[in-house]
Amino acid sequence: MANLLAKKPISIIMAESQETGAHCLKRALGATNLISLGIGAIIGTGIFVLTGAAAAQYAGPAIVFSFILAAIGCVFAGLCYAEFASMIPIAGSAYTYGYATLGEIFAWIIGWDLILEYAFGAATVASGWSGYVLSLLQDFGIHIPPWLAGTPGAPFVMYNGRWEALGRISRTLAANHIDPATLPHQTGVFNLVAFLGITLVTVILVIGIKESANANSLIVIVKVCVLLIFIALGANYIMKHWGQAVANWTPFLPPNEGQFGKYGWSGVVRAAGVIFFAYIGFDAVSTAAQEAKDPKRDMPIGILGSLVICTILYILVAGVLTGLVKYDTLNVPDPIAVGIDKTGVRWGSLLVKLGAICGLTSTMVVMLLGQSRVFFSMSKDRLLPGWFSTVHTRFRTPYISSIFVGIFVAVFASVIPIAILGELVSIGTLLAFVIVCAGVWMLRRTDPNLPRPFKTPMVPFVPIMGALISLLMMAGLPGDTWLRLIIWLIIGMALYFFYGRHHSRVQIAAATAGPKTPKVMAD
Repeated sequence: MANLLAKKPISIIMAESQETGAHCLKRALGATNLISLGIGAIIGTGIFVLTGAAAAQYAGPAIVFSFILAAIGCVFAGLCYAEFASMIPIAGSAYTYGYATLGEIFAWIIGWDLILEYAFGAATVASGWSGYVLSLLQDFGIHIPPWLAGTPGAPFVMYNGRWEALGRISRTLAANHIDPATLPHQTGVFNLVAFLGITLVTVILVIGIKESANANSLIVIVKVCVLLIFIALGANYIMKHWGQAVANWTPFLPPNEGQFGKYGWSGVVRAAGVIFFAYIGFDAVSTAAQEAKDPKRDMPIGILGSLVICTILYILVAGVLTGLVKYDTLNVPDPIAVGIDKTGVRWGSLLVKLGAICGLTSTMVVMLLGQSRVFFSMSKDRLLPGWFSTVHTRFRTPYISSIFVGIFVAVFASVIPIAILGELVSIGTLLAFVIVCAGVWMLRRTDPNLPRPFKTPMVPFVPIMGALISLLMMAGLPGDTWLRLIIWLIIGMALYFFYGRHHSRVQIAAATAGPKTPKVMAD
């Protein structure tokens, strides 16, 4: 059991972070690139979809408090990530942090768990991205056959001369008293749009980290501008119709209806758990630590800066949205579009679709980047086959890992229905948060004199709160999500004991050196 808890020495990790040459990752990212990566990962499906549903079902206009509560929970974890990312500027993120503080078995668990966040998250986002792309194409008269627009068996109906995914417009049909069975329908066979989207992102990631970061920055600028335009248009309308806005905001905190989570302060808490998905991604910044020019300074700026910017945007969007439209009518797939329609701006729907496409594109970029870098680090430790850590001599990227992840995610997004993956992504991310927060506290106790360019304040309060809030949010997820997590981890443990444990550099070095003076072999 002791070998399973063998830790990777910080000195070895730091030596790896200083490696240079054609077979090492290229340090090309500054603070602005890292903030952009964080915003690119965070702003996506959450703000464009979840805001309305959470306001309508749980919190009402007090959804702004839910965003603040969720952000506070993320800040606790973000401060812990910032300390590790500045201290251990390596590509593995939570996997590497767990290896240095908790031991190999925990490192493997978190590395395997991160697949839920990054790879499955990218597949989930690709599915939503394809829906917006299809809708935008149809606005310009370009119609892709439904059998190439959805996963096998996904239902589509012809509504108002357009093929629409039934899941996306079911509420619209119900509101108009239309029976879907009376409409022409087809089913999906292969989601070609999602496949091509993931393929394009993978090509960008293979070509180079700087090129990937520049593409992401351009997309981030577009989607942030879309949200700012929505805020400006909405605020202008509210100022001209102040009485209507006050009526929509009243009551700001709807009274509880007698059950936990149905409005009232318990509803604010429940909504915070739901919209937590809107914050997922800031931790992906830490996977680019080995490609940052000055990680000791820039990693905390990237992680915490992106969290602050996105929180401000989220609060403003939520406040404007609930001022434009009564909260109980926002349980729709496209609440931002409903809000902007209220302003009378005819091109509003097109604007929202463009913003959603950009938001989801940049999220795919960061998620795929994060997954390939985690595999890169696990391969360097020989817990995965060595080819995962092969670096392209020209592009200086882990190209084989990127291609492998891209193929996996593209196929997964194209042929497998992924309606339940959102909860799996959330529980996988929260588990990573728990381990990182625990790791900061443990390392402060075991190695208090280690140089820390950025120090998490108020230790142990901050890491304990980060872990407790993450555990609380995990506890609020459905039981079947926990069951799927357990099954996923069992599969991962089988792979570890059949492959990883026998090839691990740490295990081999410990066995060679003896139990009293373990050390890690160099490459």
